[in-house]
Amino acid sequence: MGATTSPAQKVSAADMNLAAIGGINRAMDASAAAWNRGDIRSFMDCYDNSPETTFVGKKVEHGWQQVLDNYLKNYDTPARMGHLDFSETQTRLLDEDTAVMTGRFKLTRSAAGGGVATGIFSLVWRKTPQGWKIVLDHTGGD
Repeated sequence: MGATTSPAQKVSAADMNLAAIGGINRAMDASAAAWNRGDIRSFMDCYDNSPETTFVGKKVEHGWQQVLDNYLKNYDTPARMGHLDFSETQTRLLDEDTAVMTGRFKLTRSAAGGGVATGIFSLVWRKTPQGWKIVLDHTGGD
């Protein structure tokens, strides 16, 4: 006879799912808040500090340090950083340690700062001892 799951176990699984998604959403909120303070290093706290971390944009970049260096180079003034908002986010757990998130971003900037930029993103998150961290970021402009 196969194992069965009690209603209490199902609730626990649902609670774990909600807790994981809540942790990811809190990391995204903290990331946007750091960006909007002009703090790129704190913005990067949601990325796994690993040489395996990957960013896919106009090209593929590997490594947390490379991603940080690119942000520091490309967003070197408050005007170029602007104000970041995320919208239409959806998060799905693939297993207890892995999740994917899709959504949209809007970077509101003056014309001198580069103008408004919008686009889409997909993120792969991994649960680490330091919390949920992005291991793959695929971001593209509209």
